[in-house]
Amino acid sequence: MTRLSVNINKIATLRNARGGNNPDIIYAAKQIESFGAEGITVHPRPDERHITKNDVYVLKDTVKTEFNIEGYPDERYISIIKDIKPAQATLVPDKPDQLTSNHGWDTVNDAAQLKDIIARLKPICRVSVFVDADCRMVEGAAQCGADRVELYTQSYAENYFKNREKAIEPFVRAARCAEDLGLGLNAGHDLSLDNLEYFVKTIPYTSEVSIGHALICDALYLGLKNTVEMYLRCLH
Repeated sequence: MTRLSVNINKIATLRNARGGNNPDIIYAAKQIESFGAEGITVHPRPDERHITKNDVYVLKDTVKTEFNIEGYPDERYISIIKDIKPAQATLVPDKPDQLTSNHGWDTVNDAAQLKDIIARLKPICRVSVFVDADCRMVEGAAQCGADRVELYTQSYAENYFKNREKAIEPFVRAARCAEDLGLGLNAGHDLSLDNLEYFVKTIPYTSEVSIGHALICDALYLGLKNTVEMYLRCLH
């Protein structure tokens, strides 16, 4: 069964736009879990434009399901992981000023950096590496010592309505590579109510999907509880 981890960054973005504590991300995380989500994801960027470092420390004692902390693995991020000890650390290659993730790691050319970081983090938690749907990058992540890979699914989402069978082909190949190498498989970026069910039916051994932007947007129209339940129905 594929687990749903809800990325709550966009809730924090809304809060930060006005200041104060409305919406309350702690209450939101508790509610999301109570609606059936199996995980909470955050990405504490250095500029704190959504989730702040303080938010992460408060969420440590709030999240009762799996806590997944994404980020570029600089010393700030590594310090957070050591303090929080989440269920999972997801390493992304984002620059500090990047708007959102737009590519995976080059696990071949960045192997030395990734090996060092993964070796430091694996005694603390499960480590997932964000990669494009490319078997070479999946193999590189395995060689670096990762426990899982998270497939960057933007191209699948962009091409889903044009030809979903063709759009998912590279992800099927990459997923098979991960399975053959004994890596767990996560997926994320632009997965939505439109394209999620087909993805997990085609790649049923997907361990986890991390969804934020689309889910929070849907919640504006459909309500948070209903939206979480709809995403869970796509998965289950």
